Amino acid sequence: MEGKKIIAICQSGGEFLTEKDGTLSYRGGDAHAIDIDDQMTFNEFKTEVTEMFSCSNDNMSIKYFLPGNKKTLITVSNDKDLKRMIKFHSDFATVDIYVIEEIVAPDVSNMPASRSSRTTLSETVVPVDASLDVVDFVGDTTQPDIPLDASLDIVDDASPIDAHIDIPNEISPIFPLLGPNDEKHAKGAQQWQNAITGVGQRFSSVHEFRESLRKYAIAHQFAFRYKKNDSHRVTVKCKAEGCPWRIHASRLSTTQLICIKKMNPTHTCEGAVATTGHQATRSWVASIIKEKLKFLPNYKPKDIVNDIKQEYGIQLNYFQAWRGKEIAKEQLQGSYKEAYNQLPFFCDKIMETNPGSLATFTTKEDSSFHRLFVSFHASLYGFQQGCRPLLFLDSIPLKSKYQGTLLAATAADGNDGVFPVAFTVVDAETDDNWHWFLLQLKSAFSITCPITFVADRQKGLKESIADIFKDSYHGYCLRYLTEQLIRDLKGQFSHEVKRLMVEDLYAAAYAPRPENFQSCLESIKSISLEAYNWIVQSEPQNWANSFFQGSRYNHMTSNFGELFYSWASDAHELPITQMVDVIRGKIMELIYTRRAESNQWLTRLTPSMEEKLDKETQKVRNLQVLLLVGNTFEVRGDSTEVVDVDRWDCSCRGWQITGLPCCHAIAVIGCMGRSPYDYCSRYFTTESYRLTYSESIHPVPNVDMPVVKASSQLAVTVTPPPTRRPPGRPTTKKYGPQEMSKRQLQCSRCKGLGHNKSTCKELL
Repeated sequence: MEGKKIIAICQSGGEFLTEKDGTLSYRGGDAHAIDIDDQMTFNEFKTEVTEMFSCSNDNMSIKYFLPGNKKTLITVSNDKDLKRMIKFHSDFATVDIYVIEEIVAPDVSNMPASRSSRTTLSETVVPVDASLDVVDFVGDTTQPDIPLDASLDIVDDASPIDAHIDIPNEISPIFPLLGPNDEKHAKGAQQWQNAITGVGQRFSSVHEFRESLRKYAIAHQFAFRYKKNDSHRVTVKCKAEGCPWRIHASRLSTTQLICIKKMNPTHTCEGAVATTGHQATRSWVASIIKEKLKFLPNYKPKDIVNDIKQEYGIQLNYFQAWRGKEIAKEQLQGSYKEAYNQLPFFCDKIMETNPGSLATFTTKEDSSFHRLFVSFHASLYGFQQGCRPLLFLDSIPLKSKYQGTLLAATAADGNDGVFPVAFTVVDAETDDNWHWFLLQLKSAFSITCPITFVADRQKGLKESIADIFKDSYHGYCLRYLTEQLIRDLKGQFSHEVKRLMVEDLYAAAYAPRPENFQSCLESIKSISLEAYNWIVQSEPQNWANSFFQGSRYNHMTSNFGELFYSWASDAHELPITQMVDVIRGKIMELIYTRRAESNQWLTRLTPSMEEKLDKETQKVRNLQVLLLVGNTFEVRGDSTEVVDVDRWDCSCRGWQITGLPCCHAIAVIGCMGRSPYDYCSRYFTTESYRLTYSESIHPVPNVDMPVVKASSQLAVTVTPPPTRRPPGRPTTKKYGPQEMSKRQLQCSRCKGLGHNKSTCKELL
């Protein structure tokens, strides 16, 4: 790629539109082309862009899409970002660049503002913001208002309703609630001052008229009430008793246009005096934050509250901001409910666009969602051709609207990086769902060699792995084993004692030989005979290096795939089809990036394995090699070990456990005049690594397109699972091998646990 130029198509002045599938498209604006290469610095590039569009360097941001991903914009802010962008597009002749200039709102703090400013339509008005509350109304203007959270849906249709807007006044100096600094608020409503211009103004629909009226009231700081509100006429008056302000609009004959027929623009009231958002509608909040939410998917409700207060002067509570965000997310991302119904078409499209992939789902008897399995061909091929036959099974809870759990199988590539193989979204983590996941995984594989699984021994995994993968090995996850030990010994030992036992347990697990293992257990036995017996009965042959028959390459815990789980955590708020597509995009990007990186490697082994081999090689200088018989040697150093070159075996067991020659083996291999590279596992070679990432994942087209292909699954209607997110903060699953229980109280008087000195019952 060195020296190659790419044409950057720089676009500015347009806007991003969200398509039905969640992808972004850019419309309008100007475009210019410039040549860029990996020698150009970011400051040079930015200077050329600012001169091209005559825009401010300080208020400009530069963004682009990754190849094949039109849903996420990547920001270029330094030299490293620019080089990475060029690298991603090295196979393309052009790259689309989007120059976004942030518009700073004009300061209106010095503009005159008074109550009289809204007595006519032509006078200058400083806007503030307001809120809307929609309630059922059938001619009774005395009907009380319904609180915002009484319903999830706000229906802006032609049905008769009674609504009012309470507009807080934060700028007019005659209201005592405001301080001198509050005039800067409500800049966001300034654009709405002339939303209503007077008699003769026309609108395409009743809905458009209502929206314009709402914005006009926000800008002019008054509340109104509907007197008549149906599909062809709307009559509104000021909510204040005795105020003459009034407006009437109705449909023009033979058209759908709505025209203002009468209007009295004069106010004699003092308007609203509250700045709270009790009457603000969720749909209004959603309309305000929707555009910002496109670029800030993690926009927090508390930030929404602060921003709307600053821009519009309305004080929302956290719940209003959260509900508004939920509505805006659904408008941008689509319906959660509809996403489940799209699963049949979505699964078919995955397998159609990525031949060799497996995507399938099941429903319950009531047609509600049960399980979804996805494994892309590129992942299956990469695992079977280039990865060790080693899989890590783990799960994370999904904090989406309908909860659920993600089960995943990840592998370790030749550089000890995470390589996602398959994943399943299920309604709950159960023995049956794990069994189903492993059945699908088995059907997707074409390999016959034994696989080593690193997973929990609970949740039915012990039985399912033995039943489905009959010739494979199950290495118990040491993290889960530790947690179970701590739970079973709860209340008997201090925090410090438990920590020491856990350290000894890990040392026993990593011990290469039985005598080392037993030494660690004796240390635990000196602390607690019960803990010792628990460990002896925990089937050490499934988790201790000195007894385990499979090849786990010193990987002791199942949470190896944390990178993959972080992707799912970042996307779990999306509808299910979009969440899966985000994960697909992340895997696609991972494959693309690592393939490009490995093409630059010149070593025979991957970088991390080269480093490990080099460390072992440095230990060779103090070793003495003696020939015993055939290709069996004795190596003397700090200890005396026996090396069998033909069997790739050393009595220290380091060679067998890691797959790389230990220092004793390297000493022997050197004496034989051979290369240690010839005695490294093939899975650690650069060639195998490149095979792992040789296949690509292709984009999946829109899932809301009409179905034209016959399929047995397409006739299935899928509804959301009955589970809903419970109230309260979701629990967080911890991924630390040293996670311990909370420290217990210890009495300073009697040294007992579970109480302190003040509650001690020991007699003085």
